[in-house]
Amino acid sequence: MSNIIPVEVITEKIFEIRGQKVMIDADLARLYGVLTKRLNEAVKRNAKRFPEDLMFQLSAHERDELVANCDRFTNMKHSSALPYAFTEAGVAMLSSVLNSETAIQINLQIVRAFIRLRRMLIDHDALRLAIEGLERRVGKNERDIQIAIKAIQSILIPLDPPKHKIKIGFTPPEKK
Repeated sequence: MSNIIPVEVITEKIFEIRGQKVMIDADLARLYGVLTKRLNEAVKRNAKRFPEDLMFQLSAHERDELVANCDRFTNMKHSSALPYAFTEAGVAMLSSVLNSETAIQINLQIVRAFIRLRRMLIDHDALRLAIEGLERRVGKNERDIQIAIKAIQSILIPLDPPKHKIKIGFTPPEKK
């Protein structure tokens, strides 16, 4: 498929609601190239495949919070229908309901985005635990702390700093 959506674009559409990483039905429908109404109809026809741990309907309060935080959901503001949220497993189950080639390719990209997000969280957790371990040893060994600070700083500094600044804009001929 020539128009694969970058994982970063999909990752931006993943939210944490009720302590779970989920995607909203409207975003999924846009990615799959179908109307949200049609996506939800397909899900309802296959309701046994989508128990509460794979998909749940947002409350009015959750919907309002989503609309307030994301401009792309403003059309939901006055809708009487509450959106559905799909967990990672729910998104994977969608591939068995939506059977087009586009749906299959988009589904693969979405699963990759969830995997990438999980890896980032694990890496972040490992760094947090390492820092907590250093905090407990503050008085014991000052040299270890200095080494750790230098290591953290080296992670935060960009690998290839710009060598020279490129001037942008128009330069009048008399100043050249």
